[in-house]
Amino acid sequence: MKRREFIVHLISEISSFVLQDQPRKMVISLHQEADGIHLALIDDRPRTDAEIKDIERSLNASRRPELAGYYGEMAGHDLLGSSRLNLVGWQIKHADVIKTPEGGIMLNLWIGGEGFEYSKFTIDPDK
Repeated sequence: MKRREFIVHLISEISSFVLQDQPRKMVISLHQEADGIHLALIDDRPRTDAEIKDIERSLNASRRPELAGYYGEMAGHDLLGSSRLNLVGWQIKHADVIKTPEGGIMLNLWIGGEGFEYSKFTIDPDK
């Protein structure tokens, strides 16, 4: 799968997950470098600590790069909750889920090779 197609699928899946809860606001930020990508998504729908933990657990599922082709075929299908997030989690290097001061969440997704340092690509939700 080409990089642009992968990014489009990733944005589609993560935004579909967030939109199923009908937030009033959703912001998507993409930062690309030659060796990696940082995708951040912020919404305004309040979630419990348990929901946040479940989202983070799904997004940090074991990495499964061999499923990249399968992921591309499944993107856009009507998957629910953690099934959709597991597809995303298989493709990314790391994910954080942070409760924002406004009450919503911020999802940080990093994609890159072994040398990619995700800590260099971070948006601070408190600023």
